[in-house]
Amino acid sequence: MFRDRASLSAPMRPGNLLPARTMTVAWSLMLLPALLAWLVVVEQADGMEMEPGTMGLDLPLFLLLWVIMMIAMMFPSLAPVAITWARAIGRQSSGTARAARITQFAGGYLIAWAVFGLCVYGSLIATGDLVDGRPEAGRWIGAGAFLLAGLHQFSPLKNICLRHCRSPVDQLVRHADYRPGARDLRVGAHHGLYCVGCCWGLMIVLIPLGTMNIAAMAGLATVIFIEKLWRLGPVFSTVVGVVFLVLAALAPFQSWLLPGLQHPGPSMQPMT
Repeated sequence: MFRDRASLSAPMRPGNLLPARTMTVAWSLMLLPALLAWLVVVEQADGMEMEPGTMGLDLPLFLLLWVIMMIAMMFPSLAPVAITWARAIGRQSSGTARAARITQFAGGYLIAWAVFGLCVYGSLIATGDLVDGRPEAGRWIGAGAFLLAGLHQFSPLKNICLRHCRSPVDQLVRHADYRPGARDLRVGAHHGLYCVGCCWGLMIVLIPLGTMNIAAMAGLATVIFIEKLWRLGPVFSTVVGVVFLVLAALAPFQSWLLPGLQHPGPSMQPMT
């Protein structure tokens, strides 16, 4: 049986802890790319106006920017899971090999989010075309996005995926016996799918708030971090769901809540 299983399931005693250098490398591989990604996203957003649709981006460029956004928003909350995996592989690999395996883990995770990015791109095309033809539809699209996000916060899928994201060790133990070929990529993709299941509702609110809305991205990244890492994360998730439901009720009458569904220029008028 592969020894990673024992490494994952062993209690965190001093003798089981990774060397400080290994931990530093593991944390750096997650947090440094997140910081760089935030710099890229902020720079990119500075030259773009929020508007409905894909903001003129074709699919390859959108997916590249989407993946960079996911690195910025998701890697801080992913870091503890990656460190858990690094602990499992720490005694079986050299420093270079550990870095490569953690990188593969993160790459598999991003593949899951890239696939979801395809769905987001399709949704942006559809909503952009609809708002171009009927500008007043934006308020109902926005209300629907907030409503879906709010309902998802209370759904069984959210609870199952959030439990996994908060305590992924059992799943990582199952993967420890995979054959070495692409094992780390598969583990990362598997965890990424759970993360998408946990957070897709949060991500769709970027449609009404604006895909390149830096304030919204930072707020959502904070929500994700708190949900996954704070001991009262599930309670906090419920509160966020209530907030989204309130926003869904307000969106048809408050156009300022929907910057991502308005063309530059005169804002949508409140419904009468």
